[in-house]
Parts: sequence; C-alpha cells; structure tokens
Amino acid sequence: MIDFKLPSLGADMDEGTLLEWRVKPGDRLERGQVVAVVDTAKAAVEVECWQAGEVFELLIQPGAKVPVGTPIAILLEAGETPETVRRTPRPAPAVAEPAPVAAVVERAVPAASRPRVSPAARKRAAELGLDAAALSGSGPHGVVTLEDVESVARLVAPAERGPTERGPTDRQAAMRQAIAAAMSRSKREIPHYYLSETIALGRAMIWLQERNAQSTPEQRLLPGVLLLKAVALALREYPQLNGFWRDGAFQPAAGSHLGVAIALRQGGLVAPALHDVADKPLAQLMSELGDLVQRARSGSLRSSELSDASLTVTQLGDQGVDSVFGVIYPPQVALVGFGRIAERAWVADGLLCAMPTVVASLAADHRVSDGHYGARFLTELGRLLQAPSSL
Repeated sequence: MIDFKLPSLGADMDEGTLLEWRVKPGDRLERGQVVAVVDTAKAAVEVECWQAGEVFELLIQPGAKVPVGTPIAILLEAGETPETVRRTPRPAPAVAEPAPVAAVVERAVPAASRPRVSPAARKRAAELGLDAAALSGSGPHGVVTLEDVESVARLVAPAERGPTERGPTDRQAAMRQAIAAAMSRSKREIPHYYLSETIALGRAMIWLQERNAQSTPEQRLLPGVLLLKAVALALREYPQLNGFWRDGAFQPAAGSHLGVAIALRQGGLVAPALHDVADKPLAQLMSELGDLVQRARSGSLRSSELSDASLTVTQLGDQGVDSVFGVIYPPQVALVGFGRIAERAWVADGLLCAMPTVVASLAADHRVSDGHYGARFLTELGRLLQAPSSL
C-alpha cells in the first residue's frame, strides 16, 4: 500500500483544503495524473500523483483542511488487490470546515453537465453566493476564471449576495501572511549575499526586433524570454546556484526549472516553474510562459509547477525601477532579479552612447556559494546575452 500524502507546494504552505477529488476508488493512476484540487493560501492547485497504482480509499472529503504530510488517500501497488491488502490503522479523519451550500450543490451536479470552471473560480463563486454555472467564461475554451467571477461580483450589490460571502481582502490577507512567514523564515535561516551587474542589451534588442519583424504576432518574443533562457544556460556552468538546501546539505537540481514570479490580479504573487528551460527553444518558452501566466491568474496551476522550481527569477518589466534584490525562496539557494530595461549612458568602442541595459541581481545562499562564484555567474549571464542568436 502507498499512503498518498498532501504534498508541500512551497515553503509558505503549512496546510491545504481539499476542494475536489478527480479520482475515485478503483481508478488506475498513471505517473503525473491529476488526482485532486487543493486550495492553499495563494491559489487552488491541481495536485498530481507521481506514483502509478490503483486508488484503494479516499481518506478525506472535500471541505477538509489538513496539514501538509497528512495521508489523504491510499493506493494499491502492482500485484495488490482490495481483497488481499492488509488494512492498517488510519489517522483520525480531519475535521472538515463546513462547505458553502453553493459548493455542495455544484458537486451534486453530474460531471457531464457542469460548465468548465477553474477550481479557484468555483470556490470564489461559492463564497460570494454566485452560481458559477450561469457565468460566461473568458478563459481558454470558455473556462470560467477567477477574474470572471470577480468581475460579476463587482457588479452585484452586497444585499443581493448570499450569506456565504467573505470580503475580498480575506484571501489577500491570508496570502500576505503566508508570504511573510516564508520570507521571514528565509531571512532568519539563510545567510544571504547580494551582487548586481549592469548588462548591455543593445545586440539582444536589435536581434529581437529583427526577429519579431519577420514573425506573426503569435510568434513574437518578449525580452523576458531571452533573460530566462540566458539564466538557465548560465546555471549549467554554475550549478551550485541551481538546487536546494535540505537536511543540512546542498542538493543539486536535476534540471533547470526556473520559478517565474507572477503578480496576481487579486494581489500577491506566485512563482510557478517553467521546466527544463535550458533545453527548449525560445519560441516554445514564450508559448509556455504565456500559458503559465494565464493559468496562474485564473487559478489552475499544477502541484509540480509550485514545488519543482530550482531557482526563482523575478522580472519587474516596465514597472519603473532600475533594480530588484529579492529574498531567496526556501529551500532554493538563489534568486535572480531583473529591473526594467532602459537606455543608459554607455561607453562602446571608446564612444559614449545611449545603450539599452538591464540591472541583473543575484541573491544567493552563503552556505552553498560565495561572492566570487556568484560574480562569475553574473559575468557569464552577461556574456550569453551578447550573443542572442545562440540562445
């Protein structure tokens, strides 16, 4: 038997609330299959199972809030059957918070007749006393997103809402509390050091403009994709920045899974992972990045995207600041930040000119690397960005 436990979806998650099961007893599971949707302080997340087997028993019901690491289902391994498996004592069932009436009604509707609604949108609609089935969806294939629900909620007078409504600041407050707890732990436990380097992007921007001019709107690249790919390639040469601090030792990551900091429309942020960034062409990364941002903001991320990131990258785009010095997200050991791309005075070939530049910063864990190592990483990052066609 395999105890399938509620996974940790980041350092800022201590518990989660089960919103729905996507499987039932007797179902066969493949590696990577989504088995449940769990609500965290930040978002509703599709939880994947990375062990093949058969669902034997579901230990908790939708609406139950349980700590990370709590067994929530039992799986049968190859060769086991319900008739032969030995039953073992189970922990006391978690006490479920009462589920909103609207959520109970929604779960009673046959799956074939339900509209396509993201888990976060379904939960928020229930909180507001709205009927998610009656909303029009703006997401892919007509999916009702969290933003769709919030848009309707802003048009509905408070007196018309159901008794289950909570103020929109409740989730925001919980998210800020979770982020603060994780960052406090980070600054308390991780001996940070910080470095920065201004990188010329003249060649990169010219190459990008020429490429985009020959591409359809759907195929055009954003500068941020070049920065992500350069970070991933630089990590191949400096692997001590790409991994985790666990059990008192550094564990290198198996691949370049970059967490991308994404600001959410309702406030707060998440940093889901783009997987194997170093191995993918820029066009594919652009497509995957757009999809990741859309799903993060509609509340349909997967557990692997929230737990696999081996280094986080934060980009402030055109938000109007020159540089950012981030706090490492444990158990990662480094974070790379990029300020806005702006023209600055620059000397090239002995001549003073206006050059597009970006300030790249590194926050790293002194238990794993030192300033000399981090400085060489930033130098390599700058070198890669001078040859954009090689990315």
